[in-house]
Amino acid sequence: MAIKKSELYSSLWSSCDELRGGMDASQYKDYVLVMLFIKYVSDKYAGQPFAPIKIPPGASFRDMMALKGKPTIDDDINKKIIAPLANANKLSSMPDFNDPEKLGSGKDMVDRLSNLIAIFENKALDFSKNRAEGDDILGDAYEYLMRHFATESGKSKGQFYTPAEVSRIMARIIGIDQADTTASTTVYDPTCGSGSLLLKVSDAAKTPVTLYGQEKDAATSGLARMNMILHNNPGAEIKQGNTLANPLFLYEQGGLKTFDYVVANPPFSDKRWGNGVDTAHDPFQRFDGLGVPPDKNGDYAYLLHIIRSLKSRGKGACILPHGVLFRGNVEAAIRAAIIRKGLIKGIIGLPANLFYGTGIPACIIVIDKENAQNRKGIFMIDAGKGFMKDGNKNRLREMDIHKIVDVFNKQIEIPGYSKIVSFSEIEKNEFNLNIPRYIDSSEAEDLQDIEAHLLGDIPKADIDALHDYWAVCPNLRSALFAQAKRSPNYLSLTVGKDDIKPTIFAHPEFISYMTEMNQVFSHWEKNTTATLKGLQPGFHPKHIIHAIGEALLATYEGRALIDRYDVYQHLMNFWFDVMQDDCYLIAADGWQAATYRIVEEKKTKDGQVTKTIDKGWTCDLVPKTLVIHRYFAGQQQAIDQLNLELETLQSRLVEMEEEHGGNVDDGGAFAELDKISKASINARLKEIKNDPQSIDEEKILRQYLELLEQEAAAKKAIQSAEAELDAELHEFYPTLTADQIKQLVVDDKWIAAIDRDIHSEMDRISQRLTQRIKELAERYETPLPQQNQQVAELEKAVNAHLHKMGFAWN
Repeated sequence: MAIKKSELYSSLWSSCDELRGGMDASQYKDYVLVMLFIKYVSDKYAGQPFAPIKIPPGASFRDMMALKGKPTIDDDINKKIIAPLANANKLSSMPDFNDPEKLGSGKDMVDRLSNLIAIFENKALDFSKNRAEGDDILGDAYEYLMRHFATESGKSKGQFYTPAEVSRIMARIIGIDQADTTASTTVYDPTCGSGSLLLKVSDAAKTPVTLYGQEKDAATSGLARMNMILHNNPGAEIKQGNTLANPLFLYEQGGLKTFDYVVANPPFSDKRWGNGVDTAHDPFQRFDGLGVPPDKNGDYAYLLHIIRSLKSRGKGACILPHGVLFRGNVEAAIRAAIIRKGLIKGIIGLPANLFYGTGIPACIIVIDKENAQNRKGIFMIDAGKGFMKDGNKNRLREMDIHKIVDVFNKQIEIPGYSKIVSFSEIEKNEFNLNIPRYIDSSEAEDLQDIEAHLLGDIPKADIDALHDYWAVCPNLRSALFAQAKRSPNYLSLTVGKDDIKPTIFAHPEFISYMTEMNQVFSHWEKNTTATLKGLQPGFHPKHIIHAIGEALLATYEGRALIDRYDVYQHLMNFWFDVMQDDCYLIAADGWQAATYRIVEEKKTKDGQVTKTIDKGWTCDLVPKTLVIHRYFAGQQQAIDQLNLELETLQSRLVEMEEEHGGNVDDGGAFAELDKISKASINARLKEIKNDPQSIDEEKILRQYLELLEQEAAAKKAIQSAEAELDAELHEFYPTLTADQIKQLVVDDKWIAAIDRDIHSEMDRISQRLTQRIKELAERYETPLPQQNQQVAELEKAVNAHLHKMGFAWN
C-alpha cells in the first residue's frame, strides 16, 4: 500500500533532523539535499545511455548503500560518488562528506552517514516512475524539507529560500500562466538562491521554458543546480557570481542578455552592493537615465538590474522592503524616473514576517515594459492583513494567494484592499508610493454615541452600517427595530435580547436566503461528487483540487454576505488535512480499501528491533467508523448501549464512594480503607465478619462489591462485542466493491466534511448579525439617568446593611 505523503515528509524531516546533531540546519541541508539528489538521479537516469544527467559506473545511490558501516565511508562518498557525479555533470561546490567539524569523527561519523543513507532507502522514495513536476513525490518532499531547513536556519541564514506561497503569486501575476510559451521563452532570476522561485515560475507556464539563474554564494548556487535537475529542468543555466559586479549572462557582442520574464528576491537593503560595481561608468547601462542608488542601500540597484535585463515587452516581479516605496533623496529621484517611464504595473504589499531572513514587511514590485508608455497609473494591493501564524513566522493562506492573484490580474478595485492609483495622484504625493497613502485598510472605529448613552435607544447609523444584511433581508430590519419616539436618528429594539437570534432565523427572508445558499452548495456538490467518483488510478491530485476549487470559487462568486475566498479556504484546509493523502492513495492504488497491521517496534540504542507489538489494524482510505456507520449500525448501537450501562454503573460507584466516604466517627463505610478496591473491601469484610455492630457497613461493602462485579462483566461484554465487530469488519473490508468504497470515501468522508465546514461559514453569517445587534442593545439598554438611579438604590441598600451592623456616618 502506498505511504501517505504527509507521513513520508514528516518522517523524512524528523529522521534527518535527528541525525544533524549540533550542526546548523543551513549547513546540514546541503548533505540531506545532496543525498536526495543522488537518490533521484539514480532512480531516474541510471543505466540510460542518453540521459540528461550522467551517472558514472559505481556512483549511483545503490553504490552508496554499499558503503554503509565502512570505516572509509566518508572518503568513499567524496571520491567514489560525489566527485564522479560532479565531474560528469559540471556540478560545483558539493559538500564535503569528510568534515569532522560538521559530521563528527570516527564511529560517530560512520554511524551518522550510514543512517543518513538509510533514510533515503525508504521504498516510498522511488522516483523511477515519478516526474519531478506536477504531482510527484519529489517536488513536494523537496519543498517540505526546504521550508523546514529555512525555518530552523535562523534569521541570518534562511535567505536561500523564498516561501512557496510568495513564489506562486509572483509566477501568476507576471502572466506566464496565460502566455503562449515555448522552449524559447526565457525566465531569469539574478539572485536565484536555491532556485525555488525560478521553478515556481516554470511550473506556472503552459509549456517548458528555459531558465537562467545567477547566485553569489557558491554552495547555494550548487544547490540551485541540483534543484533544477531534481525538478526536471536539467537544461537550466545556473551560474555562480556577483550579479551586480559581474553579471554572467551577456550577449556575445557585449551587454546584458535580456529575458521575457525576470523574477527576484534579492537581499534586502544590501549595504555592500557597490563592491566591484563601476557606478560612474556602468558598462551595462543599468543606471543610465534613472540614477545611481545610494552607496549603503542596494534595493534599487537590483531593481534597475531587473529592468535592464527585460526585453522590450518583458515582465518582471521583485520582492523588496517597503522602504523602496517612500525613502527620499537619491532613491526618491530614481523612483520618480521609473514611474514617469510607466514601468511599474503594480505594487502588492505583503504581511510582515513572511520571509526567513527578516521579519520586516515587504512588497512585490511588478514591472511591465509592454505598453509602458501608455500606462496611466499603478495598481496597488494592500494584502498585509491576510495571513495565518505558522510557528514563529507568518504564512499566506490559500485564500490569500488566490485573492491577490485574482484581484491583481483582473484589476479589481476593492475598498480598503486594492486601487488603481493614477500617475497624477502619485505626482501630487511627490512620487511617494507608500500604500497607506492611497488605500485605507484600517478598521472602522466603533464609535460610542453619547446621546444614546444618556437617553437610550440604538443609533440609526449603527444599524445602517449593517446594510449588506438589509439588502438581502430588507423586511428583517423592521421585524427587529422600530423608530424611536424621541428622534428619527435612533431606533428601538422591538424584541428581547434573547429573541434576536430566533427572530432572525425564523424570518422568511432569511430562511429564503439560507435555502438559496444550500442550493448553491448542492449544485457544486452534485458536480463535484460525480467528478470525484470518476477518478481513475494515475490521475493528478493537484489537477483535481485545482478544478474543484475553481468551481467552488465560481459557484460562490457574487453571492451576498459570504466571502467566496473564506469558503475556498475551508476546502483547501480539508484538502491538506485529509483529502490530499487520500487522493494520492487512490492515484497509486485505485479504489481499494487496503488494510494493514499497526505494529509498534521496540528498539535498542543502536537501532536493533527487540520487540514488536501488534496494535491492531486500520485502513487509511476508509476509516472503520464510516463502514460501521453505514453497514454495522446495529452492532454499534448495541455496543453504545453497553457503554451507557457501564457509565450508569460507574456513576453509582462514584455516588456510593461520595455518600459513604466520610471519616470513622461519621460511620463512613469506606473510612477504614486506605484505597477503595476489591481486595481492600474483601480484607475489610473478613475483619468485621460476625461483628453485629458492623452489619450496615458490611451491607454497603457487599453492595459495592456487587457493583464492581457488574462493572467488570460490563467491560468484558463491551470488549467481547468490540472484538467481534472488529473481526467482522476485517472480514468485510475485502468484500467492498469499488462503488461502495467511492460512496464511503466521496459521500461519507469527503463531501460530508466539506459540507459541515462550509455550512459553518453560513452559521457565522447569522451569528455576526446576532452578536452585533445584541452588542448594540446591551451598550445602550441602560441610559445614564437609570444607571445613576440604580447606583443610588444600591448605595442606600448598602448603607442600611452597614447601619444594622453598627456602622454609621453622616
